[in-house]
Amino acid sequence: MDMEPEDVDLLVVGGGKAGKTLAMDQAREGRKVAMVERAMIGGTCINVACIPTKTIIHSGRVLEEVRRATEYGITGVEDPRLDIDLLRHRKEDVVGTMVKGQQSSFTDSGMDFILGEAKFTAPRTVEVTLNDGGIRTLRGTDVVLNLGTEPALPPIEGLAEANVLTSNTMLKLQALPRSLIVLGGGYVGCEFADLLNTAGVEVTIVQRGKQLLPREDPEIAAAVEQNFADAGISVRTGASAEQVSRAADGTVSVRLDSGETLQADELLVALGRMPVTDALGLETVGVELDDRGFIRTDEFLRTTAEGVWAAGDVAGSPQFTHASYDDYRILKANLAAPPDPAPPRSTEGRLIPYCVFTTPELGRVGLTEQQAREAGHDVRIFRMPAAAIPRARTVGHLEGVWKAVVDARTDRILGAAMLGEQASEAIAVVQMAMLGGLEYTAVRDAIITHPTIAEGLTLLFTPAYLEA
Repeated sequence: MDMEPEDVDLLVVGGGKAGKTLAMDQAREGRKVAMVERAMIGGTCINVACIPTKTIIHSGRVLEEVRRATEYGITGVEDPRLDIDLLRHRKEDVVGTMVKGQQSSFTDSGMDFILGEAKFTAPRTVEVTLNDGGIRTLRGTDVVLNLGTEPALPPIEGLAEANVLTSNTMLKLQALPRSLIVLGGGYVGCEFADLLNTAGVEVTIVQRGKQLLPREDPEIAAAVEQNFADAGISVRTGASAEQVSRAADGTVSVRLDSGETLQADELLVALGRMPVTDALGLETVGVELDDRGFIRTDEFLRTTAEGVWAAGDVAGSPQFTHASYDDYRILKANLAAPPDPAPPRSTEGRLIPYCVFTTPELGRVGLTEQQAREAGHDVRIFRMPAAAIPRARTVGHLEGVWKAVVDARTDRILGAAMLGEQASEAIAVVQMAMLGGLEYTAVRDAIITHPTIAEGLTLLFTPAYLEA
């Protein structure tokens, strides 16, 4: 006999950034809330993405700084190396602390936090197979799907049988390989390639497109590739893997479409992510998926099923935690509003920055030069070497280039790419100027603390760096 559903005001399936934040928020406001999560308390970001990867990337940067100690007037530092056991311990300590904090926050909010596997059995109703045994059936007045994504393994011959690494399993390595092939030159592939190269691993990147970081300005992507080449990373652009195999001695071979065969101790597959939408029964309750398995939503994050919303990666939002957090804000506003007229907040026109945590960092916001021209803008281009910034001199990091795109008619900033020291912090200054609708001259003429990296903006927007 079917179990009578437990009714709640809000049912959240998947505890990523948007889902968990919304669940805690609504529970604190007195609503009856249940959140179902398969395994990752706190979501992908805390467990296998932003937090652990940036933790180990920072360790790589510290290693590089220690190797350069004599440049900073420091002696007595000999043969610094990365200890993978200590590195893993630090990563697990950071993650574990944050996971415990999440558990406490969930409890304190008053929500019903449920660990288990959910499957839809009726509109806005899920049956949950609990991780510790038993079954619960829950029905929400509103349902939010925040299911996330996982590393994709494309149908390359032999790949599934070769026991390859993904961004998830990389974090569990017990020993560093001597050599590594990275399939994919996007954000994840570039960050891991940079880190492992710093740790002494021989790294080769295979990128199908004509440049690394395919969504970036070609000039910036070329600068990243040159930095990699200078650091000893081999890059194959315009190349695809056709076949993968692992020999009895553990060596991995990758045959490229050019006929070349590469060999290494390990292979990291960083070829995108796929939505976690299988086996949930979404199709039985009217939640439509696109041809890649992502949930179809409108600009208000409504799915095709009444009372069901989606957020984060699985809803096709940009795959960044900060984008998912903004999805939470949209959902909070829209759930509190009457259905007609249209909900008050949408995803339209969002200005979402992002960063690639290579060394040096890449900070990006808004349009590239090509995107701006294709959109019909008459543009001015400002370009400056990062070495021109006084703070870059003081910290000894002169690599990189800053580039900004300005509308020639309005003088407003359309976008910027900042490759260099602390670019992940400085890009927020440009974003604030764009959100405020400031002309680039307002940024140029601002009194910014000296010496800071952000001070470079008072140089970038001067005639000296305006492209003729």
